[in-house]
Order: sequence, then structure tokens, then C-alpha cells
Amino acid sequence: MREHADSHASSTARCDAHAPAFPRVLPWPALEGKPTYLITDHKGGYLCHLANDLEIAQLAASADTLDRARRVPDDPMSPYSGVRYVGIRLTECLTDALRVAESRGMRLVAQNDEGDHEGTHG
Repeated sequence: MREHADSHASSTARCDAHAPAFPRVLPWPALEGKPTYLITDHKGGYLCHLANDLEIAQLAASADTLDRARRVPDDPMSPYSGVRYVGIRLTECLTDALRVAESRGMRLVAQNDEGDHEGTHG
């Protein structure tokens, strides 16, 4: 499952040289917990590539955490601290995954909008 997350993330999280400039939600929040955004030129740049790498790492960690979490309910001897830890990690991973999904969803909408505009002008 982890390999699938890695390969899927690397194939969908690209800094496209032909993509339009639009705000991208970065995979890390601001100090206040609010979303952070990046607007890049068409070349992407260092932060774009860093964000892609972090998204891949976050999704891989989420897949690993989910795999480990699935074992906890099956073990009747799981201590409370183990169950609590899994709950905390799943919450963190879900937060990261939702941020990645929001970012990628915004990019898909922007790319579709750009494609629609190109089709009407050409």
C-alpha cells in the first residue's frame, strides 16, 4: 500500500512548467494553523518541489500509520496509551491528507479552467 501511495503521489504532484500561476495550498500550515499558499511562475521552483516531496512523505506516512492502526483493534490487549497514540497519529495524518487533497483539487480546478479558456479562444 505504501508503494502505491508513493507512486501515485509522485505521478500527480508535479510542478508543471506549463501550468498557470494560481495559489497552491502548501502541505504545512502557518504558525497560527492557517493554510499557507504559494503562487509560482510556470517553472515551479524550489518551494514547489519541496512541497511535492513533503506531500509524498505525508501520504506515505499516512499509509504506514493506517496499516499500523488497523492492527490495534484486533489486539484485545492493546493498552489505552497505544489506542490513544494511534488516534492522535490518525488525526495528524488525516489533517495532512486533507491538506494535500485540497491543494491538488485546487490545482485540478485551475488547470481545467485554464483548458476551458484556451478552448474558447483558439
